[in-house]
Amino acid sequence: MSIFRVGSLSVFLWLVCALPAVSQDPTSSAPQAAAAEATAAGPGAGTLSSPPPASFNDVMDRVVQKEHLFVAQMRHMRPLVETYLQDLKTDGVGNSVPVKDQYYLGRLDMSDGPEDTSFVGQPGFGHRMLNRLTGIYSMHFLPLGFAQMVVLDTDFQKKYYNFTFVRREFLGEVRCLVIDAEPKEGSGTGRFMGRIWVEDQDYNVVRFNGTYYPHPKTSYYLHFDSWRLNLRPGMWLPAYIYSEESDLKYRIAKSLHFRAQTRLWGYDLKALNKNSEFTQILVDSPQSDAPSVKDQSDAAADATPVVAERMWERQAEDNAVERLQKIGLLAPVGEVDKVLQTVVNNLLVTNNIDLQSDVRCRVLLTSPLESFTIGHTIVISRGLLDVLPDEASLAMVLAHELSHIVLGHKFDTKLAFNDRMFFADEDSFQRLDFKRRPADEEAADTKALELLKNSPYKDKLGSAGLFLRALQERAPDLPNLIRPHLGNSLASGKSIRMSALLASAPQLQPERADQIAALPLGGRIKLDPWTDQVELAKAKPVALTSAREKMPFEITPFFPYLTRLSIPGSEKVALTAPAPK
Repeated sequence: MSIFRVGSLSVFLWLVCALPAVSQDPTSSAPQAAAAEATAAGPGAGTLSSPPPASFNDVMDRVVQKEHLFVAQMRHMRPLVETYLQDLKTDGVGNSVPVKDQYYLGRLDMSDGPEDTSFVGQPGFGHRMLNRLTGIYSMHFLPLGFAQMVVLDTDFQKKYYNFTFVRREFLGEVRCLVIDAEPKEGSGTGRFMGRIWVEDQDYNVVRFNGTYYPHPKTSYYLHFDSWRLNLRPGMWLPAYIYSEESDLKYRIAKSLHFRAQTRLWGYDLKALNKNSEFTQILVDSPQSDAPSVKDQSDAAADATPVVAERMWERQAEDNAVERLQKIGLLAPVGEVDKVLQTVVNNLLVTNNIDLQSDVRCRVLLTSPLESFTIGHTIVISRGLLDVLPDEASLAMVLAHELSHIVLGHKFDTKLAFNDRMFFADEDSFQRLDFKRRPADEEAADTKALELLKNSPYKDKLGSAGLFLRALQERAPDLPNLIRPHLGNSLASGKSIRMSALLASAPQLQPERADQIAALPLGGRIKLDPWTDQVELAKAKPVALTSAREKMPFEITPFFPYLTRLSIPGSEKVALTAPAPK
């Protein structure tokens, strides 16, 4: 549960967890009208093993029981948790624009109380020194404070709350009971206060929106909107948290104005990385109408030095890619890779380039905007894919990375030794480095322009240049979004990658609703938090009603389209509705 604490010199985002003994109060009740509404869901509203609840009181008994089961389940899971936060200010026309940002990535562990391990160098739970805001007083955020918003209440019991049935409502395809929860006086600090959505079959909490209350002295809780997805039949797990404050006063003339997105994924890494080699053995047996197996001994030979060098590089490449996927930072091979591969093939074919080996494309699951190569594998982050406005802009990014491969820029093969893969997950950004020399970056820019001018995208590069203009303009205010963790930066100081495209790009016109230079975060890529698979979002385009709705590189709320899994092994997942484009 996240809290701001005011001290003589600082304001801290802190975590307070009350863990009294678990008990239940069977006397809580609600009006009969509410009970009738709650039980009017019809056949199938209850589980096969339990009769439908007879009253609203029975409904809340089921909800409390399921929430306790949820907390027990979370103790056995260690998902990755990422929070990206933008501090805002109001401009001259009343719009809120980002002026500073912060980024956290770690792994959530609730097996022995809430803990986190950071991938990007911030202290974890219990540490205070983090990014500092300007001013006489400073504010510090603890990444775990946002992650803790996955839990409604660590000791959720009826005796601590007054519950009021509001209505029934669909969230996507899932019909829910909407319930207001208000802590009783004297129930302790850090109790949830707000609205709860409970799916009407098994009575799992699927969404809760509000804050924690009452406030301890000199402390403030944040408001948030927390969503869970049905990732396995009967199992709803946290996936998205949106947090926002617009005018929280914490000091004289000091107020808090920010938006933050928290995402969780990597719940099933063991299954993702299991070795299926010995469970899927295929033996080719000779058939009467097929030629016999040919003896290849006459063609067998040791690898030539050139072939051996290529094989050694591929071994280092495979080691790095497999390690990133095992950690949960890299998505498994999927449909998005094929889309990226199509663009790469367009560039290769139209430029008559034969590399004698495959170029692979993969998706990094984090939000910061970055792309890099690992040998012949091009990696592009989910965040960068989200904000690119069109295919020509995507081709620009891929052309730069492809140029490193075409030009034969050196890839450090030290990772071909497997012992270099033996490190803790949270040390990944320190142990894996795929940055290029400045001279190689300049050469790749030049070659990429050549590739693009001979490609199907040659007449659409104005939009790619417009994206670079928008990136250049926002980079000073959003350093953590632009800062890479594994590769080179897209924009650093006054320099920007592929800067030659700026000359032919139109000028930015923020007041024009029809000029889209970059998209908001989260609008293009859909991530399955259980399997780590990614897909392109298939939401319908939305016409903008004002220039304010363009929101380039900005954070927006989450509104996933919830679905219910009823068949084991089903791959149906919730879709995060993108911001209007």
